Amino acid sequence: MIKENTKAPDFKLPSTSNKDYSLKDSKGNYVIIYFYPKDDTPGCTTETNDFNKLLPKFKKLNCEILGISKDNLNSHEKFKNKYKIKFDLLADEEKKVLKKYKVWAKKKFMGREFLGIVRTTFLIDKKGKILKIWNNVKVNGHAQEVLKTLENIIKK
Repeated sequence: MIKENTKAPDFKLPSTSNKDYSLKDSKGNYVIIYFYPKDDTPGCTTETNDFNKLLPKFKKLNCEILGISKDNLNSHEKFKNKYKIKFDLLADEEKKVLKKYKVWAKKKFMGREFLGIVRTTFLIDKKGKILKIWNNVKVNGHAQEVLKTLENIIKK
């Protein structure tokens, strides 16, 4: 289990900026990594659009936002273009990072059990330490809650 106040596992994944992204690239900035199940589905679209709308406020706080799912880059590009998303989406087709962050897990839906991405958000500080983890995220109001949490951390 990944815990708050521990070092965030580093990783390298292809991104929609056409280069591989590594968590080390963000040293010196806060980072929001949100794991979501699938591009262009209702909950994932709402969550992504909410983070996108708040992006200028996150940027003012020296915070980057990254979305990760197991969709491929082609799917991410279509999703990004359709909704004019201004931050990178990362493709984890092999589920390596999903497993490293323990968000690939058993889920239940309509009485059926299956493996899938548990919607989870991580707030990582400028040195790569996990400050906060939101598990089993409910989409409505989530991006705003993450922003408020970051603002409160910076005020301290």
